[in-house]
Amino acid sequence: MTMIIPKFQLSEKTHPGTVSLKVADLDKMKDFYTQIIGLFVIEERENQVFLGTQEGKKSLLILNKVKHPLPITRKTGLYHVAFLLPTRKDLGNELLHLLQVKAPIIGASDHGYSEAVYLTDPEGNGIEIYRDKPQETWEITSDGEVPAITIEMDADGVIAASDNTWQGFPEGTKVGHVHLKVADLKKTQDFYTDILGLTLTTNYMDQAKFFATGTYHHHIGSNIWNGRGLKTMAENDLGLEYYTFSTENAAENERIQTHFKELEASYRVDSEGTIWITDPNGILVAFVMEEE
Repeated sequence: MTMIIPKFQLSEKTHPGTVSLKVADLDKMKDFYTQIIGLFVIEERENQVFLGTQEGKKSLLILNKVKHPLPITRKTGLYHVAFLLPTRKDLGNELLHLLQVKAPIIGASDHGYSEAVYLTDPEGNGIEIYRDKPQETWEITSDGEVPAITIEMDADGVIAASDNTWQGFPEGTKVGHVHLKVADLKKTQDFYTDILGLTLTTNYMDQAKFFATGTYHHHIGSNIWNGRGLKTMAENDLGLEYYTFSTENAAENERIQTHFKELEASYRVDSEGTIWITDPNGILVAFVMEEE
C-alpha cells in the first residue's frame, strides 16, 4: 500500500479526546465503567455522567441517558473506544483486575505496535484497553505504512509486568483511538484524508482502514466487518453520540475552519469555539481546543 498523505494535514498534536455514548441504564453503565473498567466520575448530572482519571479534569467518556431508546440493530457507529495506558505495568495491573472481577473479556491481542485487551460493555459497546510498544520497535514500511498484525497476546508477560496495585486507570491514560463501524470505506477514506486531514496509515484487506495524525499507528479505525451499506444511527439509538479531537490552540481551529471553507464542507461552530462536522456515516465529530 502507498500511504496516502493529504495536502491539508492536521497538526501532529491533534489527537482523540472524548467519546460520548447514548445509554439506556445510566447507573448500570456508570458502575461498569468505574468498578470494572477503572474510570472515575468527574462530574454527575441528572441524566449525564462524565468519566476520566482520578486526578484528571478532562472527560475521556461521557454517558448520556436516552429516554426512549430504540432496539439495538446493525448500524454505523462505535466499534470500540480504545483507552491507552501509559505502560505495560499498567496494562498488567488492569488485566489482573479484569480477571479477578471476571470482566467480560472477549479477546487479547498483540498487534505488533501494541498489546490490547478487548471487552464489551453491558449495552454492547466495544472497549479496547491497550499499551503501545516503543515506537522504535514498530514495523514501518518504506512508504510509511504501519502494518497491523493480530496474534495472541503474551498474557503471562503482561501479568508479570504488573505490580498488583490496581487503583483504576492511572494518570496519563487517554483515548488512544476510536474505531468506527462504517457504511462505505471509500467515502470514509476520502472524508478522513481529504476533508479532515488525517493520513491513511493502513489498508487492511479492503475491509478496514486506519488513519492518524503525525507518525502514530492510528487514531481512527474504520471497518465494514458488520456489512456494507449500514444504516445511519437515529437520535434514539444507543451507542456513539459523538467523539472529539483535541486541538492545541485557537490558531489550529482557525486553520481547520479555513480548510473546511475552502472545500465548502458543511460544518458549524458553537459558542465555545468547538467545530462540529458529520462524516459520511452520520457520525458526529468535534474539534475541541485543549484547556490550558
